[in-house]
Amino acid sequence: MPPAGKLITLEGLDGSGKTTLAAGLIAAFPGLTLLREPGGVVLAERLRGLVTDPALDVAPRAEALLYAAARAQLVAERLEPLLRDGHDVLLDRFLDSSLAYQGAGRGLGVEAIRALNVFATGGLVPDTTLLLRLPPGLGRRRQAARGAPDRLEREDDTFYASVGAAYDALAAAEPARFVVLDAAATPQAVLAEALPAITLALAGR
Repeated sequence: MPPAGKLITLEGLDGSGKTTLAAGLIAAFPGLTLLREPGGVVLAERLRGLVTDPALDVAPRAEALLYAAARAQLVAERLEPLLRDGHDVLLDRFLDSSLAYQGAGRGLGVEAIRALNVFATGGLVPDTTLLLRLPPGLGRRRQAARGAPDRLEREDDTFYASVGAAYDALAAAEPARFVVLDAAATPQAVLAEALPAITLALAGR
């Protein structure tokens, strides 16, 4: 029976450069399977369209449930089979996003959102999480340069300050899982800092 695959997640504020880093990591480690959240499977992609639509008014608890539902489907349909078959997965956002955005940013409570997502994922926890740490103001400027914001990207500075602080607290609470990267650096520097962490994560079988 093949060894279980490794689950490596990317986390950070909007505008922190996760998409750019993911592309660099896939080029460096072509054996990784890249997935994103919310998304990765048909149902989750449809839920992504709902939860990011700026034309919709989505209540905070409904938002948390939509993210959890998309996550549950991704775990059942793609993540668990891939990991069980020994494939290593690079996932753009996972449960820590909900802890930071809905738990802290929306004020629903980190532990309440954790309980919801333990149920949604069956208790699946990443082996390694790369947190791209970025001052919220810089993230906002990068967002503005990208074009029309989605529903979450329209939130104010106070919201993003809460999310950033929650990410810092999560990383401090689990230093063995989190690798904190300076997302204010150049993309090349961020990738160079991330490469040893991925090499170590994939070697730790």
